[in-house]
Amino acid sequence: MFFPEGQVRVHLCGQPVDMRKSYDGLYALTRNTLHGDPLSGHLFVFINRRATQMKVLYWGVSRTQA
Repeated sequence: MFFPEGQVRVHLCGQPVDMRKSYDGLYALTRNTLHGDPLSGHLFVFINRRATQMKVLYWGVSRTQA
């Protein structure tokens, strides 16, 4: 996978997450539980209770607004 930012950190949420959450819900978990900035360009990884699924929240900082 190619990351244009150069340095990308991976943050893993230590507690299991309900995989039915939308990306808006994961955004809120990132802000409140991990105390991170979802728009920072880093990866935020969430796993389910049985550790059989994962979701990754990534928002590239190099996006341009129209």
